[in-house]
Amino acid sequence: MNKLCSMREAISASVKHGSSLVIDGFTHLICFAAGHEIIRQGIQDLTAIRLTPDLVYDQLIEAGAVRKLVFSWAGNPGVGSLHALRRRSEASSSERLELEEYSHFGLLSRLLAASAGLPFWPLSNYQGGDIARVNPSIKTVRCPYTGRELATVPALHPDVAIIHCQRADAEGNAQVWGLLGSQKEVAFAARKVIVVAEEIVPTELIRKDPNRTLVPGIIVSHVVHEPWGCHPSFVQGFHDRDNDFYVKWEDISRQPETYRAWLEEFVYGVKDRQGYLSRLESGLLDKLRAKARVCAGVDYGY
Repeated sequence: MNKLCSMREAISASVKHGSSLVIDGFTHLICFAAGHEIIRQGIQDLTAIRLTPDLVYDQLIEAGAVRKLVFSWAGNPGVGSLHALRRRSEASSSERLELEEYSHFGLLSRLLAASAGLPFWPLSNYQGGDIARVNPSIKTVRCPYTGRELATVPALHPDVAIIHCQRADAEGNAQVWGLLGSQKEVAFAARKVIVVAEEIVPTELIRKDPNRTLVPGIIVSHVVHEPWGCHPSFVQGFHDRDNDFYVKWEDISRQPETYRAWLEEFVYGVKDRQGYLSRLESGLLDKLRAKARVCAGVDYGY
């Protein structure tokens, strides 16, 4: 089945007011294009879920799209705070977010449980901190084999998962290389999956290299071809991380006025990703484009 559509169509069909949502990717493959389309469509009251929410989640928060954040760590990596999140986390804020915090492995375990069809996941965690004290979803169980008390977290089934990959076919078979993050767990835990790809390739090419297929098309609802959809994040083999953007973001996002001006220019002021890319500084994409470092193929013969 050909599942190709535009980002606008995929978001409109899958993400609704009040949805729970994961835009996954760890360091690379973070789909900013999807976050920006959600903002443009005015979708609100989202439960935003992510192990490491960074700039794209902060932008969703500043735009008023998020009601609740389920997370483990949050920040502008290597730079500082997420200022929209910080403003809406302070006691004096009139727009306070609901926050549900876990350790990295604790939140991953919620997705592991859901992806495996289990009601909860046990883990040896939380003994040395206060997260379990303030998060009532973290409970304990006595191990029937050792008698040890273990922490447990409940399965988490997001309504929508958005997975960016290097290449996919029109059926949604998505191939990833480099850092994998939690894309596979998120995809199998979610009720709907949107695959976003740098390249759309024939299914025959996917089948020639099956071990790179992280997400199978049978669980995918929509496929979007969106090159450079992850900027300022990076995509292994396609383009580098725009480190200057992350540094500049500290000053842009610190004050609501400059934050709003950026959103007006780069999100509300354009109709799609191509419009966003056209407003970046001249020559930037060529500067970020990856230099080839090709991995040798393997022989699947028998």
